[in-house]
Amino acid sequence: MENILIILTYVAVGASAISGALEARKHEMDIVGATTIAFVTAFGGGTIRDLLLGRTPVFWVIDPWLTVVTFFVGAIAFYRLDRISNRLLIIADAIGLGLFSILGAIYTLQLELSPIVAVLMGVVTGMFGGVLRDLLCNRIPNVFRQSTELYATCSFVGTSVFILLRSFTIESFPAAVIGAAIIFSMRLAAVRFKMTLPAP
Repeated sequence: MENILIILTYVAVGASAISGALEARKHEMDIVGATTIAFVTAFGGGTIRDLLLGRTPVFWVIDPWLTVVTFFVGAIAFYRLDRISNRLLIIADAIGLGLFSILGAIYTLQLELSPIVAVLMGVVTGMFGGVLRDLLCNRIPNVFRQSTELYATCSFVGTSVFILLRSFTIESFPAAVIGAAIIFSMRLAAVRFKMTLPAP
């Protein structure tokens, strides 16, 4: 399972780095700004999770190759993926949201904390990279805006399903795949059909 977690972490980091770099490009930043936003998006949620859980050094300090991957993926996305940036940004962000949410829940359960904390840590891990990305791009984070399609809700539902499946003694990997797939699918459906939370 540990090797699978490493692979999922690399995929999540790569997808989030693409999302950050493309968002920076939309705001007319240069390569320095793009790689900075890529790093913040890829590492922000997991860093907050690790600090809250007392898991230090944080995950990307332990594995320096994550930094290398984030830099190169962010640079490639900035220079080469501009023609399909809008669609790719949504897909990459949904992948990062799904995988990071489930990873946050898994690491919390490994510390034998309560399922409620695991769900919350999953949501924090999944969404806060995007929150920090939007703040550095000088705008109100998408997740906090009334007009934004479902985002944190997708993370909450998928992570809760993962926790529920684990409570039925379903093994971590299939439960993680199902949970991440739910988050990914819900997010894309929310964007496609403009699904939002009820406004006051």
